[in-house]
Amino acid sequence: MPSLQANTATAQDYLDTAIEALANSKAPCRAMLDALPVPVYTTDTAGLVTYWNRACVAFAGREPQLGEDRWCVTWRLHTTDDEPLPHDRCPMAVAIREQRPMRGAVAIAMRPDGRRKAFTPYPTPLFDADGTLTGAVNMLIDVSEGQATALAGQAAHCRRLATSMTDRHTTTLLERMARGYDRNARALTSPA
Repeated sequence: MPSLQANTATAQDYLDTAIEALANSKAPCRAMLDALPVPVYTTDTAGLVTYWNRACVAFAGREPQLGEDRWCVTWRLHTTDDEPLPHDRCPMAVAIREQRPMRGAVAIAMRPDGRRKAFTPYPTPLFDADGTLTGAVNMLIDVSEGQATALAGQAAHCRRLATSMTDRHTTTLLERMARGYDRNARALTSPA
C-alpha cells in the first residue's frame, strides 16, 4: 500500500489505494478509505453518493446526504471561470455516463460557509469481473493555491493587454475581466 503521508504520496498513489480497497472485498475497505488524508467518495451506477471519508466533510464544509446527494459531495460547483457547474455535468457524472475515467479538470467547490476550494477530481468508474459498471470512486485534490496564482496571473495579463489597447470598450472589458480574476483568486485564498 502506498504511503499515506500527504507530503510524499502522489494523487495516483491515493487513487490506487482507494481502488485497491474497493476491489479487495476481504480488506477493511472503510478503514483504508478513512485513513486517506484526501477526500474520497463512492457512488452507485446512478451517481448517488454511497460513501465518503472524513476528509470529504472537511473539504466540502458539509456532511453529504446519503441517498440524496448525486454525483458529488460538494454543496455547489463552479467552473474556473466562475460559471455555475450543475452536478449532472461535473466530471463524476461524465465518468459514470461514459464509463471512463476523467482527468485534467479543475472545478471550484462552493461551501455553505461561503468559502471556495479549487480542486482536481479523479472520477474513476468501477467494474466487476464481467466488465459491468458497479459504481465509481472519486478523489478530490485541493489545488486552491495554484489556481489562485493562475487567476492572479490572468488578471495581470488582462491589465497588460488593457494598457496596450486604444479601443475604450475593449479596455473596459479587459479591466473588468482582471477585477473578476482578482476577486476569484482572493476567494480561493481567504476565509469567508
